[in-house]
Amino acid sequence: MKGDGRCLKLFLALSILFLQKVKGGEVGHSHSHSLRDAKVAVRCIERERQALLAFKRGLVDKFNYLSSWGSEAQKQDCCRWEGVYCSNQTGHVIQLDLPSPDIEYSFQGKMISPKLIELQHLQYLHLASIDFNESQIPDFIGSLTNLRSLIFSSCNLAGQIPSSFGNLTQLQYINLSYNQLRTENLNWLPALSSLTYLDLAFIDFNGSQIPDFIGSLTNLRNLDLHSCNLVGQIPSSFGNLTQLQYLDLTNNSLSGFIPNCIGNMSSLVDLDLSNNYLTGFIPDFIGNMSSLVDLDLSNNYLTGFIPDFIGNMSSLVNLDLSNNNLTSFIHDFTGNMSSLVSLDLSNNNLTGFIPDFTGNMSSLVHLDLSNNNLTGFIPDFTGNMSSLLDMDLSDNQIEGANPNSFARLCNLQTLELQRNHLSGQLSQLLPRCAQNSLMYLDLSENVLKGSLNNLTSFSSLRSLNLSMNSLEGVVSETHFSKLSDLNELDLSYNSLVLNFHFDWVPPFQLSHIYLASCTVGPLFPKWLQTQNKASLLDISNAGISDILPSWFWSHFRNAYLINLSQNLIRGIFTNLTVEFTYNLELHLSSNQIEGPIPSTLSQASYLDLSNNKISGSLSFLCESAYLNLTFLNLSSNNFYGDLPDCWSHLAALVMLDLSNNAFSGKIPMTIGSLWRIETLKLRSNRFVGEFPSSLKNCTRLQVIDLGDNELSGSIPKWLGVSLKNLAILMLSSNHFNGSMPSQLCHLTRIQILDFSVNNISGSIPKCLINLTAMAQKGNSSLTSTHSYTRGGNLVSRHATGSHGILLRHNDLGIITYEDDVRFMWKGRMQTYKSTLGLVKRIDLSSNRLIGEIPTEITHLVELVSLNLSRNRLTGQITPEIGNLQSLDSLDLSRNQIDGRIPTSLARIYRLSFLDLSYNNLSGKIPTSTQLQSFEFAYAGNPQLCGSPLKKMCANQNEPLSNEEDTDEFITLGFYISMGIGFAAGFWGVCGTLIFNRSWRYAYLKFLNGLNDWLYVKIALSKRQLKLAYA
Repeated sequence: MKGDGRCLKLFLALSILFLQKVKGGEVGHSHSHSLRDAKVAVRCIERERQALLAFKRGLVDKFNYLSSWGSEAQKQDCCRWEGVYCSNQTGHVIQLDLPSPDIEYSFQGKMISPKLIELQHLQYLHLASIDFNESQIPDFIGSLTNLRSLIFSSCNLAGQIPSSFGNLTQLQYINLSYNQLRTENLNWLPALSSLTYLDLAFIDFNGSQIPDFIGSLTNLRNLDLHSCNLVGQIPSSFGNLTQLQYLDLTNNSLSGFIPNCIGNMSSLVDLDLSNNYLTGFIPDFIGNMSSLVDLDLSNNYLTGFIPDFIGNMSSLVNLDLSNNNLTSFIHDFTGNMSSLVSLDLSNNNLTGFIPDFTGNMSSLVHLDLSNNNLTGFIPDFTGNMSSLLDMDLSDNQIEGANPNSFARLCNLQTLELQRNHLSGQLSQLLPRCAQNSLMYLDLSENVLKGSLNNLTSFSSLRSLNLSMNSLEGVVSETHFSKLSDLNELDLSYNSLVLNFHFDWVPPFQLSHIYLASCTVGPLFPKWLQTQNKASLLDISNAGISDILPSWFWSHFRNAYLINLSQNLIRGIFTNLTVEFTYNLELHLSSNQIEGPIPSTLSQASYLDLSNNKISGSLSFLCESAYLNLTFLNLSSNNFYGDLPDCWSHLAALVMLDLSNNAFSGKIPMTIGSLWRIETLKLRSNRFVGEFPSSLKNCTRLQVIDLGDNELSGSIPKWLGVSLKNLAILMLSSNHFNGSMPSQLCHLTRIQILDFSVNNISGSIPKCLINLTAMAQKGNSSLTSTHSYTRGGNLVSRHATGSHGILLRHNDLGIITYEDDVRFMWKGRMQTYKSTLGLVKRIDLSSNRLIGEIPTEITHLVELVSLNLSRNRLTGQITPEIGNLQSLDSLDLSRNQIDGRIPTSLARIYRLSFLDLSYNNLSGKIPTSTQLQSFEFAYAGNPQLCGSPLKKMCANQNEPLSNEEDTDEFITLGFYISMGIGFAAGFWGVCGTLIFNRSWRYAYLKFLNGLNDWLYVKIALSKRQLKLAYA
């Protein structure tokens, strides 16, 4: 019986081995309970086991995934280790496939262990998502010649791909994507003729072209070369890849047309050519690719119409043609697209109405037609639209919706209609059918009217943006009683009055709160104290005239942005010891805050406390070794005393505005350590001393405004050498002396140059002709803009700072700051901001300049304002003054200029301000529309005569100056030439018709045809008018 038992056990063991071989081929895996129960002998080959252990020793297994690997008695068989597979026939390791869980980099290692060379029978090497610390792929991998599949994706590998890969002739699958690898050539690739899968995404090809020989890999089914730094055209050899099913060339710099060779890929399922520089039309052959499921041609430069055949590609599931220059009417390509799930045509030049094409798109889930030129009304979607979840029609010219536009969109979750021309009542744009499903609604920046009464039933809303409309009325707690899921609320820039009960507790917890320019006050809203998750708060210009409550700062310690500007909030910064979680962006401008600034606010990244009653010093800036402060605006307060000498702590500062305070003393030299600074405004203080020489280190400076102080010394020569990015330089109302250094002429980007009211002497440099920005067209974009990113965090979409700062926030967390400048314009102090880019201005008035006005200044043809008044200038006004056609203001008063007023001045048609008073001008005032309207512009010039002066010229026919006004072109020869030219032209046309019968008949036939055409057109127009008014 014992013998029978042993035979039975052997039979069972053999049966299990046979079944395993049948089930798993030649591969045996460690976790076979049957093998373990049968106590099968160790099959692992010792040298391969040692190689695997050496490989494990080179890894840091943070989550203990390789606990089954070891030298203990129960772990001797490496064929039973996690991720190791052996041949059931030979016992050799043929597959190493380490687990790749969702946690990225579950393993870490310095390098791929060279001991793996012992695994010569290895067929599958899969090491995805292991952090190899930027080590290189070892050359010995090329000697594992039995490899059929190689995966090193997301392994943090670097360096070159070894050419020894050419030895792996049995490879069918290779994935080296998402590393830091680079390649100078892939000459080894053609040797891998069995390849069916090739993924080299994110490998740096160093700006080279796609190798032509990739087209020789005719067995390829999958080719992924996205983000490879490739240039040039798609090679024609790709036409040989007839079995290709997946092609991804996105995010390169490929150019040219989409080549016809792609049309040979009749089995293609997924084609992605997005984010390149492809041009031309969408080719016709795409219509023949009947297997295509995903087509992405977005972010290129494709032009022309969207072809009709697109609408008949019934297999398409995802179609993305966004961010091109396509110009179709949408209805031109609609057809049978019943499988389509996602359609993105955004950011093109599509025109016309939105068609009711969705009856043929019954599977549509995502529809994006934003950023086009679509007009008219949102149509009645008559088809089965129950699958549609997301609709984005923003940034078009849509005027409204029909009563039944949303009647069948009952599962809609996202509706974006912002930045259109929507008018009428808000209720007309609310998809009532989707009141239980709608989660994201954006109707901002339209001209909608009405109240919020119809929103109460949309109980699933998470984000509601109705900003920048014409909504009005009272908003009470009733409007939000059912909106318990609401997370983002934007009602800003409407005429809404928020009237909540003092003790109201909202049913929601908001993260983003935008109520700017709504009436929230006069009391500070207590309900904000219930919002424990708020990261963004904007209640600027909200009519609040209350004391800032004591709970406010601690309650919003986790906020990214707080904007309370343009209210009448009172309070004193006392006992403020809150540690903010993030680098706060704080706007408190235009309030009535008092007291010194607490040191805790030095944690902010953006701090605008301008136009308050804050006093004291800036010592809070010196209490930390390093600050992240990027923008600091403390202008128009009551600060006094010397500036602290600790500016080296603020190396991140981009904008500093301390103007309109009572600071005194010298500007500290450490201000030159602000190497990132772009705007420096210290206007209207009591600073003394010379221009700080350390500023030569601040080479990024674009705006310097030190006007209205008590600075002295000469204007430094290095200004034009070191600060070549300067666009605005204002040193007016100081005590600067000496001459204007010629080095200033290197400031080729300067647009505003103001040295007025100083003691500058000498002549005006002729080299001002080199200020080329003043000779170039301006535009309404701002001269000086700055931006920064707050760690990638979402920041508010619009916040308006005061004192000339407009802040724009986008969804990428980038804040753009726009400068303003205040200066004397036509005798009045004015502030320019939104049109600053149009202002090209030179003001050297109220100095001691001598000599003539250089003719070279008339080459600055885009000058808008030129003020040289109150100097000691002599000579005549240059006749070329008429070249300054953009001039709006010209002031040359109170000098010693003589001679006649040039008649070319009358050709400056934009001139709205002129002052030539108190000079030594003589002769007749030229006649023009503008010059006679400046009644006081000629006072103090006793030798001038003519309108608008009462003094008439002694000889009204007084000849014009030969120097500039004699027109030598109109002579006797001119009249003779004009007569001969008229005769020749008349007989050249009329003579031909008289003497050439065929030409005459043709001409008369043309006139008869034109007469008939006009008659028909007029008759049709009359008929249409009668029908219209019948």
